[in-house]
Amino acid sequence: MTYKIRQIEYFYTDVADEPGTAYSVLTQLSELGINQLAFSAVPTGPNKVQVALFPDDAPKLVQMAKAANMKLDGPHKAILVQGDDKMGALVDIHNKLYLANVNIYASNGVTDGDGSFGYLIYIRPSEFEQAVKALYL
Repeated sequence: MTYKIRQIEYFYTDVADEPGTAYSVLTQLSELGINQLAFSAVPTGPNKVQVALFPDDAPKLVQMAKAANMKLDGPHKAILVQGDDKMGALVDIHNKLYLANVNIYASNGVTDGDGSFGYLIYIRPSEFEQAVKALYL
């Protein structure tokens, strides 16, 4: 099974839970030339949403966010796996982490419907280097 493993950084920012807020954040980032590897948004209260930004260039995001007065929480580490979508595509990844006694505390996966997948893996900081080593073996 062919896949690519990347250590990536992500950041959180809190925004109002209103129509168009994600559009506004993504538009602003696009206009600033910040390419996103992934994007996630989850409610954190009755009127708030926590947006997770996974930039291709983390230092550039930090620099641009400061200039745009956008408050960021991070960087935090995650692992991005991209590869060929086949039956059991995630089995090998999970097996390697299991054998290394690494716990995945959250993850998100998606296929593109055309033969590829992307998988974000959140590992606690105390196990992160162990996870990376296990996946690169």
